[in-house]
Amino acid sequence: MHDDLLQDATLRLRICYHFSMADEHEQRLRAVYDAFNRRDIEAVLVALHHDVDWPNAWERGRVHGRDAVREYWTRQFAAIDGRVEPQSFRVTDDGRVSVGVHQVVRSPDGALLADQVVTHVYTFRDGLVERMDVFADA
Repeated sequence: MHDDLLQDATLRLRICYHFSMADEHEQRLRAVYDAFNRRDIEAVLVALHHDVDWPNAWERGRVHGRDAVREYWTRQFAAIDGRVEPQSFRVTDDGRVSVGVHQVVRSPDGALLADQVVTHVYTFRDGLVERMDVFADA
């Protein structure tokens, strides 16, 4: 009986921790999207792990580390105007955070280049984004 109560209490603590971390990650990511849309690169970089693995969705490939992400976004912001608005958040079975995102991309003269929904999937380490992946929605 005592072991059953202990297991039940442990399970409840794990569930509470899971939801607490999910809320914390969602709040952090909402702030990241807001800062990205304001072009406040430095505010976004503080939410990223020093060794972050980030997709270079614009030029293809991946970039590694905060400095490489800064350089990538600096090039991107000079060439296109992308805006991303999170629509939904969910924690995956493996503990990552999946975000449904409405993405609008315009040329410097304002011409619409893309208007689509994509999925961003984040892996966290030590409370910071360690990796992000982008998936085109069907």
